[in-house]
Amino acid sequence: MLDRTLIPESKQVDEINFISPKKQELDNGIKVFTVNAGKQELVRIELVFENVNWKESNPLQAIAVSHLINNGTKTLTAREIADKVDYYGAFLQTDYGADQSSIKVYTLNKHLGSVLPILWSVLNESIFPQQELDIFKQNQQQSLKVSLQKNDFIARKNFANAIFGNSAYGSNIEVEDYQAIQRDELTSYFSAAYKPENCTIFVAGKFEESEFDTLNAIFGKEWNNVDASVINHFSFDQSLTGEIFIERPDAVQSAIRMGMRSLNRTHTDFPGFQVMNCLLGGYFGSRLMSNIREDKGYTYGIGSAIVSMKDSGYFFIATEVGADVCANALVEIEKEIGLLKSELVADEELDLVRNYMLGSMLGSLENAFSHADKFKNIYFSGLNYDYYDNYIKTVKTITAEEMKVLANKYLNTEEFTSVIVGKK
Repeated sequence: MLDRTLIPESKQVDEINFISPKKQELDNGIKVFTVNAGKQELVRIELVFENVNWKESNPLQAIAVSHLINNGTKTLTAREIADKVDYYGAFLQTDYGADQSSIKVYTLNKHLGSVLPILWSVLNESIFPQQELDIFKQNQQQSLKVSLQKNDFIARKNFANAIFGNSAYGSNIEVEDYQAIQRDELTSYFSAAYKPENCTIFVAGKFEESEFDTLNAIFGKEWNNVDASVINHFSFDQSLTGEIFIERPDAVQSAIRMGMRSLNRTHTDFPGFQVMNCLLGGYFGSRLMSNIREDKGYTYGIGSAIVSMKDSGYFFIATEVGADVCANALVEIEKEIGLLKSELVADEELDLVRNYMLGSMLGSLENAFSHADKFKNIYFSGLNYDYYDNYIKTVKTITAEEMKVLANKYLNTEEFTSVIVGKK
């Protein structure tokens, strides 16, 4: 019989195995990376396109195209696209990111030959109907107006703009920017960005040679889009450091977002920084949660994160606290950072963080889709699986002394940008 009075023994994850993708090319040169795994007759095909031709004067081109690309082609209306995809039990999804945009299709293998021609039409024949554009503009303007009533949204928006300026990473979008979108600008961007030489395909699921042949027959041929493009790359001037206070006299809660530009995944210190971040505010048992939520009761939640992008990275701490305790919360955040920089982490606390991070990594590799996502992360950073080997090794072996060195090296609060929205 199981004795439920005894706490189960915990032990560190010994080994984490990744499924490396198979690399192939379509007839037109598009690279295809396939994680062929799983027993279900199900596949996800994701086509990823680098964002191009950035214009500070027109910051919504890539975003609008990503949203509207499946809203009408030369041969199919938005309704017909949705009905056809639904008829085959498939699912079509578009995603926009600051560096890449993508379109994914999930489908049963037996319907692959019927679903992919719909996707090809979307990626080659989209016409961005004016009626759909007008609806998009109206909806997005209304959504932005609602979001601008939320303190945490205002803090996030102003923080990004303060550290990244008017680049794709920090563009300070206003309602007027949506109103200024023109249909011809979208068709121009579409033809420049959505083309074979700017495309990488990631496949996950049960995907054998017959499925590859189907993909090649449809997407390996000539595409319609041929306009010139320059892949986006950004460099940044000095961030606006110090405090940015946006007063909201009626606020019950104040939003806090603070941090700075920092490392991205290509830096050798990045895995160590992730361990340090997890300890500070990266999981429910973190120091910030223990102090500011559990002990002080200033907030329902507080966290920190290190975010990697192609041309930069950033570290931030974010929370919403009662307006009457905002100043006290800022003091406590500063105190926790100071403790990381001045005192060694206890072995017991560091071991808890190690187990959490290794368990999270192992838990995130639950299927072929997640293995493909892990590869995609390193691929666009110009890395290989050595990155994950080094990450796991760092989590297992980093010392308290090394954590203290990293904290003093990267958590320079005098260089932080702090945005407070509400009352202080």
